[in-house]
Parts: sequence; C-alpha cells; structure tokens
Amino acid sequence: MNRAIAMGAAAAIGAAAGAALFAVAMPRAKPFAASVVSPAAASESGATIYYQDPDGKPFYSPTPKKTPDGRDWRAVPAGADVSLDEPETTPAGAKTERKIKYYRNPMGLPDTSPVPRKDSMGMDYIPVYEGEDGDDGSVKLSPGKIQRTGVKSEPVMRRPVESIIRAPGTIQEDERRVSVVALRFEGFVDSVANVTTGDHVHKGEPLMNVYSPALSSAAAEYLSAINAGATGKELKGARRRLENLATPEPAIRELERTREISLSIPWLAPQDGEILERNAVNGMRAGPGDVLFRIADHRVVWALIDVAERDLNQVSVGAKVTIRPRGLGGRTFTGTVALIYPHLIAQTRTARIRVELPNPDEVLRPEMYVDAEIETGTPDPVLAVPESAVLHDDMRQVVLIDKGEGRFEPRQVKLGRHGGGYIEITDGIKEGEAVVTSANFLIDAESNLEAALKGFADADAPEPAATSRGANNAGDHQ
Repeated sequence: MNRAIAMGAAAAIGAAAGAALFAVAMPRAKPFAASVVSPAAASESGATIYYQDPDGKPFYSPTPKKTPDGRDWRAVPAGADVSLDEPETTPAGAKTERKIKYYRNPMGLPDTSPVPRKDSMGMDYIPVYEGEDGDDGSVKLSPGKIQRTGVKSEPVMRRPVESIIRAPGTIQEDERRVSVVALRFEGFVDSVANVTTGDHVHKGEPLMNVYSPALSSAAAEYLSAINAGATGKELKGARRRLENLATPEPAIRELERTREISLSIPWLAPQDGEILERNAVNGMRAGPGDVLFRIADHRVVWALIDVAERDLNQVSVGAKVTIRPRGLGGRTFTGTVALIYPHLIAQTRTARIRVELPNPDEVLRPEMYVDAEIETGTPDPVLAVPESAVLHDDMRQVVLIDKGEGRFEPRQVKLGRHGGGYIEITDGIKEGEAVVTSANFLIDAESNLEAALKGFADADAPEPAATSRGANNAGDHQ
C-alpha cells in the first residue's frame, strides 16, 4: 500500500518536473572559446565529436559541413569539448569517498535501481550519491546545471515596502451637511422668495413666508403672557411653545419688540449651501414634515472609492489619498481615508472607502468620476524579498534558500505587504539568508522529484523503521 501511494505521488510530481528534466537532457551549444582549436590539437585530443561554424557563430553539425563560400567547418574533438556536468577529477592515487546510493530513472519516473541499468529507450539511469538527497528536503545541483538554468540568489534584507493602490470612485455629498426645510404644523405658504434649485443661500436668508392658525395661536398666548407681566415658568412656557413649533428666533424677537402678531412669518434658511430641491409654491398648503426645501453645503465633500477585495488588507484609516477628478484637467486634491465601510459590494467584489476632501471653491461636484491613488505600506524597513523569489500554490508560499555549494532548501513562509517589486516576509526566513530569485521553479520541481524518488526508494528498503521516517520528514519539508 505504501509503495502504491509513493508511486502515485512521485508520478504526479515527475510530470511537473518533466519539462525541466527534458531540457537538461537536450544537447547544448558549446562555448566558442573552447571549440576553436588547431588541427594539431584536434588530432592529439581524440576523435571528432561535432563540427562548428568556422566564424565562431553558434552553429553546430554532427557531420562535416562547408560554408556557402566553400570553407570547412571546424572539427571539435572530445578533448576540446567543455562539459559543465563532468564529474570532478581527483589527484592521481587519491580515493574518493562518494558512494552511489541508488540510480534513478533519467526521465523523472518514480523508478529506482540499486545497480546501473538502462530504461526502455536505452538511456542510462542517473546515479544519486550519498549526501545529495538530504533529509531536510534540500536539493543539490551541479555547477553546470546552475549555470545553464540561470539560477540567481540575493540576501534577504530589510527595506521599506510601499505601494500605491489605484481605484476609481465618485464624489458624493457629505451627509452631515444636508438639511431640509419643513413645517411642524399645518400651514400655508403665503409667498416664496426669489430662490430656485441650484441657488446658493446663506444661513438666515428668507426662503418663504408662512401662515398658520397654530402659529398665530402660540404667538397670541406668548404676547398675552408678556402683557400680563408674567414671569418665571409661565412666561418661559409660553415662549417654549413657539420654539417647539420651530419659529425662527428673529420672528420671536420681533414679536417681543412690536407686541403685534404678524399675519405671516418669514421662514429662514437653516444653513449655507445650494438648494438641491424646492417644493414650496406660492399659496400651497403644507402639512407637518413636508419637505419644502433641501439644502446642501458643498464646502466639504466625500470621495467614495471602490477598492478591490484583494487590496483591502493593505488600506488603513488615515492613509494618504490623492484624488484626480477626470473632468478637471489634471487637477489633484489630497485627503485621508476617513472610513472603511464594513460590507463588500457583492456584484463587484469591492470594498468602499470614504475620503473627506475640502472643497472651498466648490469645483468638486456630486457624482463626478475620480481616480484615486492610495498610499499603502510603511516607511519603516521590514524583512522583504523580491516578488520573483516566492513560489505560490493553493496551500502555501515557498522560497528557496541558497545554502551554498549548489544546495537549495525549500522554506515555507508567511507574506505581508506587497509593493515596489518586493514582498514582506513575516515568518519563515531570517535576515541575511540568501533566497533564489531566478529559475526557482526548476529547482522546486527538482526538489519535489527527488523527495518523491527518495520516498519510493525508502519504501523498498529493508529497514522501514529508519528509512520511512526519514522520507516522511523530507516530505514534510516539501
């Protein structure tokens, strides 16, 4: 059963690494410098193994060939060919302690052998030496393979990780700066001032004249209390009745001064702003709560920005935001994130944030489209690696640690903020460790393959108590 599981897992991983291993097995071009040899040197170095363009161009042929102008291609003998994968030589008489542990299938299949053999296509099995398949899940590559695949590493260091999130939005009114003009009693609009929708009005400016029997009755009661010389609670109660009907303060003071009840009372604007809605008409009857005017102050407005769900964790209250209205020819406004709304918009999978913007000249108009740039991150240095160093899969994120001497160890990490081509690492590596930034996918495939082959070989070993545990530990590191 264990053998079947190991074979299945190794076959799946081998398929992912097949392309990389196949590329490694392909013939490669030889350096021109190593191929330019004299005829005498060619005869002394051994039999010719291929032919190269005489001008040094990267063209090669397994058979003799001539250039268009009749010149022979250069013969390259075996002694002049440079192979980056040749085994290291040892001095004469010296003994090497490297021992072959087993042989693995040259095409990456989960098939190993304790002795040399060939596969069905006649390819030799690849020897695996002791120490090349560490129990920590690391993988060791030859210098030639490292050079051919373009492996690059750089040390982990602390640096600021800052980025800008760009998102669209619209300008909206500040809900706290909108008011309505309505009556608290049954009345009639005697006349409306010369104001219309869109006009700017100031606080205390007359909007209309209102007549109401209830208002006249309250005014008469208050005037009677004044004429009777009432004081204390009685006088205060009569005045409070007028106040409860929202009678403008200037009208009450005029009643106290003239001791006369006016037929209609001027109704005043409660704040500065633009008239958004005018429903009052001369002579109309108005009931309690009917909206006669709606006024909004646009000196401060909101920019509501829709941020993608994936970027929401990088936005915080207080972050600086630059707003560029599309209709104002490149003009910019600056504000800060005042609120992150608690619910997502299901249809667009975005979250809405609010930015408060000063608008003293009132050029920002409600429903205007804007583009926002939200500054995220922190100026404080954090542990970070290039984005290319992180390998992603469905369950985890991994970096490859360069341990030197051609050995690489996969390491699972936890990520933080993104920005400027770097990713913050919150857990998994230490400052100063070297991470692979190029060709890491090929190394990861090699690591997964070797772990699977090791598990397959250990499953066939006669000491399951010792070898199975090592294979499982190696798999855990993967």
